[in-house]
Amino acid sequence: MKQRILTALILAPLAIGLLLYAPTRLLLPLVAALLLIGVWEWTRLIGFKTLFSRALLLLPPVAVMAWLAQFGWPNLFPTAVLMGLLWWMGALVWLFFPQVGSRRTRGVRAWKYLIILFMVVPAWCALALLHAEPDHGPAWALFAVMIVWVADSGAYFAGSRWGHRKLAPKISPGKTWAGLWGGLATSLLLALMMALLMGFGVIETTSLLLATALTMLISVVGDLTESLIKRHAGAKDSGQLIPGHGGVLDRLDSLFAALPIFVVLQWTLL
Repeated sequence: MKQRILTALILAPLAIGLLLYAPTRLLLPLVAALLLIGVWEWTRLIGFKTLFSRALLLLPPVAVMAWLAQFGWPNLFPTAVLMGLLWWMGALVWLFFPQVGSRRTRGVRAWKYLIILFMVVPAWCALALLHAEPDHGPAWALFAVMIVWVADSGAYFAGSRWGHRKLAPKISPGKTWAGLWGGLATSLLLALMMALLMGFGVIETTSLLLATALTMLISVVGDLTESLIKRHAGAKDSGQLIPGHGGVLDRLDSLFAALPIFVVLQWTLL
């Protein structure tokens, strides 16, 4: 627990500083590099063992993001975000059938690799669109990320104190309904603070609360999807790179789902 808190105290200010003060053209390659670490961990979870094969599998997401940055900005980025949103709708259905994809065959392994492309690229595009907005773009990007951060903390403490009824015992036995409600409560509190800072009226505040609630709930789908992949692999964590937090993928899974949905909700509600 102490190690977890210490790591968060070190990494959180760095992330906040980059989101608020780094220009988008600098932030995007840094975020892409972080996402690629997540892809690296994912390839191990789905059964690729050799360093060569795992390194080779980094090339498609690198190529796609590089091409989008060079030729697709900003026109194709919304399309990528919508593709990601469609994937997460499908992932929600998958969670009701956790046995699907549990077999360790080449076909299943290839399918699970394609999944990571629909997780990484849309999330990267969503963060780019948020951060580059002329009106408070960095603040909105930070807010979207913080929805996941505070929800994770709220879920951890509420689940530890009141968690008895399991949320998805066949996928992640540690997650509870109390944790879900605790995460939702803390994220809505964050939204109220954001509304006050932005000087929102009643209608805008209500829209922000709705967008935040839906984003937080979809972020749980991202978390559970990675948990399902780890369960299929028989792994507890995606890696050990971040002390007290597991692997990079363990910290990014919720964001993969949260960022595209928040961008779409911002387009439609805010």
